[in-house]
Amino acid sequence: MAQTRELLTQERRLASLLCRPRPAASDPVDPETFRGVLGRFATGVVAITALDREGRPHGLAANSFTSVSLDPPLVAFCVAYSSTSWPRLRAAKVITLNILAEHQRAVCAQMATRGGDKFAGLTWRESPGGNPVLDGALAWIDCRIDAEHPAGDHVIVVARVLQLDTHADGGPLVFYNRSYGGFDPIS
Repeated sequence: MAQTRELLTQERRLASLLCRPRPAASDPVDPETFRGVLGRFATGVVAITALDREGRPHGLAANSFTSVSLDPPLVAFCVAYSSTSWPRLRAAKVITLNILAEHQRAVCAQMATRGGDKFAGLTWRESPGGNPVLDGALAWIDCRIDAEHPAGDHVIVVARVLQLDTHADGGPLVFYNRSYGGFDPIS
């Protein structure tokens, strides 16, 4: 019993050392330089959608989407704490990620606006999870939120994939250097 307590104490000490936040740098990083440097990394764009309890659609655009794990199937994305759409989406049991196509720049802009009807003029059908799959999206993924991790001015959302499928052909919408464009394969 004493050995078990000692091992637990050592494990806690080690965990506190490994998980301790590092001290802030003496010279803070300039936000514009930070955006400029990270803007050199191309990303795809997703529209995250869900229906509220009254059946109204809600959505937001995110370019911080990534796969996390095959077993279990997990994906992740980041959302700003200042988002007014995220509280409505996170209240849903299932959310749907729409992988946007190159021709959907206007859809992305509409999903990125604050307030208003983000679905005005858009056509969509329901996913098996009951959420909007936007017409023209390359693929969709129904997910359940598994975890949220605070990270600066954003939250990192980890979601378990429930169902997914391709929806349309074409090239992806790409965000690069603060602009949207397409993808031109080399071969």
